Amino acid sequence: MTAPALKSARVGDRQTLRELDDGRLVQRHLAGDPQAFGALVDRYQNRLLNFVHRSIGDRERAEDLVQEVFIRVFRHLHRFDQDKKFSTWVYTIASNLAKNELRSRGRSLLVLKGPVEVEDTTVRPDDLFRRSHLAEDVARCVGQLPQALRDVFVLRELEGKTYDDIAAITGCNVGTVKSRLSRARSSFACLMRPLWQDQA
Repeated sequence: MTAPALKSARVGDRQTLRELDDGRLVQRHLAGDPQAFGALVDRYQNRLLNFVHRSIGDRERAEDLVQEVFIRVFRHLHRFDQDKKFSTWVYTIASNLAKNELRSRGRSLLVLKGPVEVEDTTVRPDDLFRRSHLAEDVARCVGQLPQALRDVFVLRELEGKTYDDIAAITGCNVGTVKSRLSRARSSFACLMRPLWQDQA
């Protein structure tokens, strides 16, 4: 096979892998496909980075922890129960590493900071300013939630996880997840209310 044909075949392989669901990628990795694990990393790396960053409030450390997530996944993927959802398993690993990080710091309250990504160049500067401050206010208020409430709030409101997924990730039952989420929403609203009033 010529070099251009080989390159085209690799691009085609990557495209095929992107179209597979998580379960098939896991199976292909376990069967010896060297590109399948890379496809899983590509699929989850940014999502997990955002999740861990929101949980611990430190972007650089979050990057290190996400690398650790994938190291653990690679080492233990042969033990993964393929009847379960891969996404739940990988988020559980990330959640546990984030909790360990917070425990090691001995911190219960965080101030989360992160850049606001704005694609729309037609938005007026004062709108961008308001959006930027709103994002900072939201991050700060999320960071002030107790860890157990913050975890379910981030997973549900910012990551869009189902109650069942959150229960599996946090090791709680669905009833506890719903109860914590209700308290988290109330606490978040109380923290945000003065900020909304200041902007009114």
